[in-house]
Amino acid sequence: MRHLFETSEINGLELKNRIIRSATWTGMADDSGNCSGQMIQYYESLAQGGAGLIVTGHTYVMKNGQAGPRQLGVDCEEAIPVLRGLTAAVHKSGGRIVMQLSHAGMYADPQLTGLDAKAVSASKRYTPYRLKELTSACIEEIVQAFAAGAQHAEAAGFDGVQIHAGHGYLLSQFLSPAYNVRTDGYGGALENRAKPLMEIVRRIREATGRHYPLLVKLNCQDFLEGGLTVDESQKVAVMLEAEGVDAIEVSGGTRESGKFKSTRTSIVLENDEAYFEQFARSFKQQLRIPIALVGGIRRHETAARLLETGAADYIAMSRPFIKEPGFVKRWQSGNTDMVGCMSDNECLSIGLRGAGIRCRHGQD
Repeated sequence: MRHLFETSEINGLELKNRIIRSATWTGMADDSGNCSGQMIQYYESLAQGGAGLIVTGHTYVMKNGQAGPRQLGVDCEEAIPVLRGLTAAVHKSGGRIVMQLSHAGMYADPQLTGLDAKAVSASKRYTPYRLKELTSACIEEIVQAFAAGAQHAEAAGFDGVQIHAGHGYLLSQFLSPAYNVRTDGYGGALENRAKPLMEIVRRIREATGRHYPLLVKLNCQDFLEGGLTVDESQKVAVMLEAEGVDAIEVSGGTRESGKFKSTRTSIVLENDEAYFEQFARSFKQQLRIPIALVGGIRRHETAARLLETGAADYIAMSRPFIKEPGFVKRWQSGNTDMVGCMSDNECLSIGLRGAGIRCRHGQD
């Protein structure tokens, strides 16, 4: 039986509790994608607040994969020295932090990058941007960029990396038949659609070694007509385990999934929470590696139940940390009141205005 405040480890990385701050774009990098003092202070506050593991917001591994404004980049070695300041601040506060590596694919913003968006398939079904379909050579460049990003993260002192393969970003686009209608060796059968993700895992392992914690964020399903199914997603997870991935965070949905997006609103009752629970349980039945569950968890009672009943090995949360960065310490001290997140996603809207994410209702 798992407990919220017991110690554990992921590939040798010791964690002081089983609560993970799930990857969340902060809008706190500078306009060139560099780590800022504001960002360092933000992650330091999360470490001070008691999170067992912090996952950074998605960082682009190539400039043509930037999804949004003031997004952190890890596409060059020049980023390493300032990032060392970030990891040092987190570690000094007793925290552990892994970097999420990502490429937005067709959702990259040409107005920010000055470059055409790269698409798995050159269809404008989900975007108004001009797209260029990825060639085999381009795919190889992206694979190498993920491996280089992992090397940069390791050199900067991050405790591991997480590959973002969910939410409709590039690797999710490859996996999803709703986005991927290729007829070459990267389309059609699931094994073909999973090739880029598996190759990235292999290259990261070659670059950093087997000792370095490697996690993957994966959609349980896309909640799209013709998208990635639960059965296919579980098969991908089994492939990832065979390739040596250390843990999988189960999420779901894309920006096209309507009310079934990953960041759902109107979470009021306990029954509204943990909306990917059933999927995490099914993943647990297929895998031996740890499963982290994200999605609408707000109550101590919910988080404890999920661990105690074996739904997941870790509880991942995002918006509650924006509302109250120190709620983990509060829970551990005995005050287990619900985090007062309104689940209205206004925190993200505020971030898009240029000052970084914050709760419009204030912090507790």
